[in-house]
Amino acid sequence: MTNFSRRKFIITAGITAASTLIAHGCSSSGTNADNSGETTTSASPASNTSTSANALKVETTKARLGFIPLTDAAPLIIAKEKGFFAKYGMTDVEVSKQTSWPVTRDNLKLGSSGGGIDGAHILSPMPYQITIVDKVPMYILARLNLNGQAISVANKFKDLKVGIESKALKDVASKAKAENKATKVGITFPGGTHDLWMRYWLAAGGIDPDKDLGLEPVPPPQMVQNMKVGTIDAFCVGEPWNAQLVSQKLGYTALVTGELWKDHPEKAFAMRKDWVDKNPNATQALLMAVMEAQQWCDKLENQEEMCKICSNRKYFNVAVSDILERFRGNIDYGDGRNAKNFDFRMKFWANNASYPYKSHDSWFLTENIRWGKLPKDTNIQAIVDQVNKENLWKKAAQALKLPADQIPASTSRGVETFFDGVKFDPEKPEEYLKSLKIKSA
Repeated sequence: MTNFSRRKFIITAGITAASTLIAHGCSSSGTNADNSGETTTSASPASNTSTSANALKVETTKARLGFIPLTDAAPLIIAKEKGFFAKYGMTDVEVSKQTSWPVTRDNLKLGSSGGGIDGAHILSPMPYQITIVDKVPMYILARLNLNGQAISVANKFKDLKVGIESKALKDVASKAKAENKATKVGITFPGGTHDLWMRYWLAAGGIDPDKDLGLEPVPPPQMVQNMKVGTIDAFCVGEPWNAQLVSQKLGYTALVTGELWKDHPEKAFAMRKDWVDKNPNATQALLMAVMEAQQWCDKLENQEEMCKICSNRKYFNVAVSDILERFRGNIDYGDGRNAKNFDFRMKFWANNASYPYKSHDSWFLTENIRWGKLPKDTNIQAIVDQVNKENLWKKAAQALKLPADQIPASTSRGVETFFDGVKFDPEKPEEYLKSLKIKSA
């Protein structure tokens, strides 16, 4: 992992301290903070608290779930605020704001019994990293969304017209490197989705992300500020932070990640294995609530309400406009380009967005091997079968009485094709890895 520079550390620490003061000194009585680096939303009246007829007898009514302030955390937030957790018997679910992905990881390692969390809105590769590297077994229970991320760059690159092609940055990066002024790009977590989108985009343009420039881990809510003060020149993150960068006229969006890989998987709903194994009925109840929330979020008539709820200070603390337009598929790139009703918008339920395809996890693992984040001898199929519990998703789907056409028959979505024409066959990950010119493995 690239270390923060001293300047970056000061900026990050300052922002974190300020955010903590706001959370402690200015928040309503509906929030409280502890020493784990997170803000916890306490139980609040929900709009739908009547128990469903198909609710199970749960082993516990309590669960502590983490989230990062990103639009794709909406299903967990909505499941809490609209009463879907309570509807299925989970009346004491806490939804806890995490300050960064490393904090999310560390709190999952602790578990709620140790002052941490039981599950989370999480970058899809992270449950595998926690299982393999940190030796804390995790389960992926659902995918939370497709699409909805972006790669944004500083205004100083507008003349280069950097967009879906990154190669225009190669000379810039080479010149900066020759002058001992490395071009720095922000990613949210090494080996996470944003890291992989940035790496794929750069490598497709002939730029080696580990040799030609510097990758800097930055918490999502701090991306815009770091761009403003010049500690990073580009970043990859989810919304609403790309939209906020544009609204503040600090940079522009080079591409949204759906252009990189149409309907790509993004975040996951994951929980500790020991919690799930101990509480199978409570797990199904949580899954049913999250899945119903995903359906609710995807309905046109609910979009504005969803964005208003998420924009609240206890969740994202941003303007509703920073969330709503891009969620609707209306993209102001910030460089004169505009898209309306873009098909690459974030999806929570459409196109089987919620189903955790094992084939997608195979790609995430292969890319982590590509960049040296996981061992070369990682048994991809075995670890995917261990972590990905799509069978529990299907069980919840059947309990919800979903129509058959909304329950995928296969754990594979088949061969995937990226913007540069490269194909990934989940049955042959080794061939994909061998075909890539730029890699660490």
